[in-house]
Amino acid sequence: MEKIKILVVDDESRMRKLVRDFLVRNNYEVIEAEDGAQAVDIFFEVKDIALILLDVMMPKMDGWQVCREIREYSKVPIIMLTAKSDERDELQGFQLGVDEYIVKPFSPKILVARVEAVLRRTNSAMGGDEVLCAGKIKVDKTAHIVFIDNKQVELSYKEFELLTYFMENEGIALSREVILNHVWNYDYFGDARTIDTHVKKLRSKMGEQGNYIKTIWGMGYKFEVENEVLNKK
Repeated sequence: MEKIKILVVDDESRMRKLVRDFLVRNNYEVIEAEDGAQAVDIFFEVKDIALILLDVMMPKMDGWQVCREIREYSKVPIIMLTAKSDERDELQGFQLGVDEYIVKPFSPKILVARVEAVLRRTNSAMGGDEVLCAGKIKVDKTAHIVFIDNKQVELSYKEFELLTYFMENEGIALSREVILNHVWNYDYFGDARTIDTHVKKLRSKMGEQGNYIKTIWGMGYKFEVENEVLNKK
């Protein structure tokens, strides 16, 4: 079976090696670029690149410009690697079509988990898995139906989208800003606290399974089934 190709773009060779080693260990094929200009050349030369890990600060061409040039021709998922967490930078990135942000320093295991989550989302958007299952929850994306403990549950459109996004990113801590971008999009100019309101309503409709949605204080939420099941043993 052909391996999924990931383009890793960073001017620091040690960072590229760290990322490459963990991705290769998880059965991905890694292609490296040491600056933005080289990244653009490689992207248009190499076929079937499934995802780009892109550093922001680089010589010759920074990550923002790389993103602009690639987005003119492709919707390939892009994860930005940045040395700082700045709301303005994140907003700019999402407006340019960045799919995810990871702040350095980061755990390689978290990086791999984010890569897998973004690839799952991309696969679903292209007509991949249309049924999601986690614990006692089953989501049929095509029919827009949710079953919890084998009983159908009525959710609003945004509640359905929120639950689906959580399940597609199981085990990953998601900030309110990231959730807002992917579920509401940044054309929504309301308060991020609307997420808290929707999570509260969603939990109430999920019954005991509402415990799958964990609160990460000061950050956001994480959907996790495993720990909830283990606690009952």
